[in-house]
Amino acid sequence: MRIAIVSGSDKNYFPLLIEMVHSVRQFSVDRNIDICVMDAGLAESQREQLSPLVNQLVIPDWPNGISEEKSKGKDYLKACICRPFIPEIFPGYDVYLWMDCDTWVQDWSSVEMFIRSAAKGDRLAITNGADRSYPKPIRISWLGRWPRKIGSFYNANGKKAFGWATAKKMIPHYVLSAATFAIAAKAPHWKRWQEVIVEAAMKGKMFPAEQLSLGKIIHIEGYKAEYLPAYAMWQCQHKPFWDAEKSVFVEPNEPHATIGIMHLSGVDDIRADRDVKTEIETTDGKTVSVNYRYPLFAAEKLTIAKPQRV
Repeated sequence: MRIAIVSGSDKNYFPLLIEMVHSVRQFSVDRNIDICVMDAGLAESQREQLSPLVNQLVIPDWPNGISEEKSKGKDYLKACICRPFIPEIFPGYDVYLWMDCDTWVQDWSSVEMFIRSAAKGDRLAITNGADRSYPKPIRISWLGRWPRKIGSFYNANGKKAFGWATAKKMIPHYVLSAATFAIAAKAPHWKRWQEVIVEAAMKGKMFPAEQLSLGKIIHIEGYKAEYLPAYAMWQCQHKPFWDAEKSVFVEPNEPHATIGIMHLSGVDDIRADRDVKTEIETTDGKTVSVNYRYPLFAAEKLTIAKPQRV
């Protein structure tokens, strides 16, 4: 089985991308896994730095149906809009695992979980906002006894992209996290996702059309998904715990499972600066100051030879 881990970035997010790539290579160097990257506006010097670490580095075209008026000056959004077209951009693989450039691998078992689920062939492997450690996904403003405003990703973005009737059906569902997902090349989702993302991007916002359109085909149209636990891909706007004995981030509640993939969502200050820290609790009742970035990265010290294509 040929597996590709795919990501994408522009020049501004490159420091996060290179950390993500190193975190994958730390585990995957002896495995039959390629790393493929969409160049959504990298500088030439960044391409030169990245090229020895990945198998393919491609500048994708905008999908048919995305107008120049919508896309002009927004090449950085190709890493979002082109996700449903991954098998066409990087053909020849059996399973694709997408990882946002602001994610990194702490424990390889979660990568294996995504791949194992997707390898069944008929489903999307993904996490969502449903976890005991995450707050409720819908915020409601009340006017007396009656709801006045629903604060929801699907409500805020779905109405313009798909109309109120569809958005209304999507609102009760948890948001799927398109930051990390796995899907087989033969899965039926790809073609329909391509159609829906173009519709969503043209009628609504370009960002985050990939996440919105994925929610529509899964929640409304019935394409199959397998939901993995939150510790498989943790959203860092919800603080994890720290296991001092093992020196790993873990979920905040028992059994404090080790987090597999860290997603630096909602922590813009940490994404911008590796020196910024935040206080989190430990499993033994203490408090520590940590940074959520990939801890083993040191560009001047770490050199990984480019893997050979199989």
